[in-house]
Amino acid sequence: MIDIKFLKENPDKVKENIQKKFQDEKLPLVDQVITLYDQKCEKLIHMESMRADRNRKSSEIGALMREGKKEEAELIKNEVTHYGDEIDTLTKEVDVLDSQITEMMMKIPNIIDESVPIGKDDRENVEIEKFGEPIVPDYEIPHHADICEAFNGLDKESAGRTSGNGFYYLMGDIARLHSAMLSYARDFMIDKGFTYCVPPFMIRSDVVTGVMSFAEMDAMMYKIENEDLYLIGTSEHSMIGKFKGQLIKESELPIAMTSYSPCFRKEVGSHGLEERGLYRVHQFEKQEMVVLCKPEEAMDWYNKMWSYTVEFFRSLDVPVRTLECCSGDLADLKVKSCDVEAWSPRQQKYFEVGSCSTLGDAQARRLSIRAKGENGNYLVATLNNTVVATPRGLIAVIENNYQADGSIKIPQALRPYMGGKEKIEFN
Repeated sequence: MIDIKFLKENPDKVKENIQKKFQDEKLPLVDQVITLYDQKCEKLIHMESMRADRNRKSSEIGALMREGKKEEAELIKNEVTHYGDEIDTLTKEVDVLDSQITEMMMKIPNIIDESVPIGKDDRENVEIEKFGEPIVPDYEIPHHADICEAFNGLDKESAGRTSGNGFYYLMGDIARLHSAMLSYARDFMIDKGFTYCVPPFMIRSDVVTGVMSFAEMDAMMYKIENEDLYLIGTSEHSMIGKFKGQLIKESELPIAMTSYSPCFRKEVGSHGLEERGLYRVHQFEKQEMVVLCKPEEAMDWYNKMWSYTVEFFRSLDVPVRTLECCSGDLADLKVKSCDVEAWSPRQQKYFEVGSCSTLGDAQARRLSIRAKGENGNYLVATLNNTVVATPRGLIAVIENNYQADGSIKIPQALRPYMGGKEKIEFN
């Protein structure tokens, strides 16, 4: 959510930004917000004038009573009561206007960074850089589901009976490899100076609306029946929510955390669910990075954070590339975002394994997260990035370490978490 004062002073810039995101249906919101804001300001001015008059007349009542002029005092008391009733009415009207303004403001997208390429959707994202040589071996690499099933490591049929489509059982060495990646990701980020955290896996609606747009919430979140609780789609939600309503000492910034959580997503949309494999599922696990910092430090942190994901996957012998997300592919709260994609030697193309975003002060404004500085209080900047989300990350490791004899080479970095094993091979 952008600053309403910025919107009022720069309506054309806000409208231009909406057009860059190809959301022209939201253009009328800008003028509507300004109209409602002006109405609110007029009512507030009127209320202040009435309060001043009420206070002045209240003082007159005391003076008249001391002078024994009770009848005159009673007449003024009636006026004061009338002022009170009218102030109460105006207060309710201001509250209604506030609610309408907030609802509209939460639909208006954040101002994107000038460096963001303009495009309608993810098909117009721009490749930035490749890391590692994308190799296609001279032997066939089966579908990752077939590889996992060959080691008795995947059972989607049973998961279909217990939970439905989009769920899975991982077993044996495949399950162990999955957990090894998460444990390694945790230690990898701790070594980078991030504080490890395991957050709540359910959050209230006021936190949900603080960290994401309404459209994202409807498409992603599972709601707990008869409770004001949602299952998290990523630990970023509860990690940012941790600071809701807080005033942070500037000396404590930056706050850099890495969090583990299971994640739950409806995955509503055009992509659908993959019947066979593990690429798009309702439940997965994730190691995340979250940073709160001074606004002027946000872009430096953004570049550090995505580079950590690149470094992580390269340490697992997985070639990756980075893609700059275009304007139309950015969620409404994001200022700038890039995806990290892993090479699939089976498909001979890259697929997304992580996403890094800076959101400016949008989440901080919604959740009232401020820092106390020498020159006053200010909204912090928030950023998030995926270290690894698995089983999608598991697919990348399996495909890029699959051997001609059907075994899976375990990357050196994961061997300490696999009891020293060097390969997953047929028993």
